[in-house]
Amino acid sequence: MEEIELPKLETDQKSYAGIPEAVFVDDVEQYMKDSGNEDNVEKVLKNFDEQHSKYRFMEYNMVSRRRRLRQQIPDLTKNLEMIKHLREQTDDQETQFLLSEQVFVKTIMPPTKTVCLWLGANVMLEYPLDEAEELLRQNKQSAEVNLRCLEHDQEFLRDQITTTEVNMARVHNYDVKKRQALKASGEDKA
Repeated sequence: MEEIELPKLETDQKSYAGIPEAVFVDDVEQYMKDSGNEDNVEKVLKNFDEQHSKYRFMEYNMVSRRRRLRQQIPDLTKNLEMIKHLREQTDDQETQFLLSEQVFVKTIMPPTKTVCLWLGANVMLEYPLDEAEELLRQNKQSAEVNLRCLEHDQEFLRDQITTTEVNMARVHNYDVKKRQALKASGEDKA
């Protein structure tokens, strides 16, 4: 497979799908003060959990899109090979086609200069072989670029999920240490 060049991202973008970047919380104490939730760790954790859920939802959608694209590319390649075969055909050819599930019919296929392509939404159009080949090549190239962009976004998304999980753990640990310190100072007074 030839190297596919990805489109350029805008200067302030890090993903093609516009996935928001998770900010790493380096200083948890300062973050808690800045967010105005110094005493409300549950609210901060809830916000991180919502962000994490959104990232997981995006990941689920990307996985299903990636699966569809990975199925589409070989289909387009097979269609291009079939057009090449039809172009080379000079005599009538005996073939079989699927009539219904596990029922095939033999037929004689004369040489042809056109082919019908499914466009989607129950629409099929007849194209000359040259136009059909061009359309299929464009669709294949587009699918390959979309797949590469999707893979890039998935890597970026994994980083954002990891950052969010680390933030959640750091805020939770901050809360545990804060409670232990309060408990220890309360025991010293007693």
